[in-house]
Amino acid sequence: MGQTIELTASDGVTFSAYRAEPAGSPKGGVVVVQEIFGVNDHIRSVADGYAADGYLAVAPALFDRVRGGVELGYDAEGIDVGRKIAFDDLTVDQVMDDISAAADCAAEGGKVGIVGYCWGGSMCYVASARLADKIAAASGYYGGQIMPHLDERPTAPLLMHFGTEDHGIPLENVHAIAERWDHIAVHIYDGADHGFNCDARASFHPDAAALAKQRTLDHFAEHLS
Repeated sequence: MGQTIELTASDGVTFSAYRAEPAGSPKGGVVVVQEIFGVNDHIRSVADGYAADGYLAVAPALFDRVRGGVELGYDAEGIDVGRKIAFDDLTVDQVMDDISAAADCAAEGGKVGIVGYCWGGSMCYVASARLADKIAAASGYYGGQIMPHLDERPTAPLLMHFGTEDHGIPLENVHAIAERWDHIAVHIYDGADHGFNCDARASFHPDAAALAKQRTLDHFAEHLS
């Protein structure tokens, strides 16, 4: 359904993105923000899913600034490599520049929403604060790096999704996010672990994934129409 395209950030850096188009007129645009494992088969399938739901979906390859074509496995080595790129080799400002360029592309479909997973869930939170002029709604899944950005006020309407069994994100942090900004909607899924949306991981939780997706679709329908 999709194709690989090239985008250019405001600082002139070029990077790739996976673009998936709906069958008919788009309901809007959706930027799909990757996990630390790159724009892999799973992220492409997520973008394809949003295209099937009627949105022009764009998944920017946010690691291209460091290394092109990154697609990592869900193992210890993949985690180590992905974490180094995400947290040591990139700055949040660079990531926001690239998400901004992806939002410009997705805007060809109308108003733009953003959805992100893991590291991408944290970047989704930051984007909802910094890029609200381009993003009309946001939905972030199990972002574990939100606390350092907690004082950045989300302006774009924001949903957040966390699992009770995600030992990498203490529930006290989840509650702190909800208490800091009472205008965002924080959902906690009983029995769900980190990565519960990813059907390529052992932590996949189909019930939580389906409910979070439906909430996200409802959110986008409300704010992107």
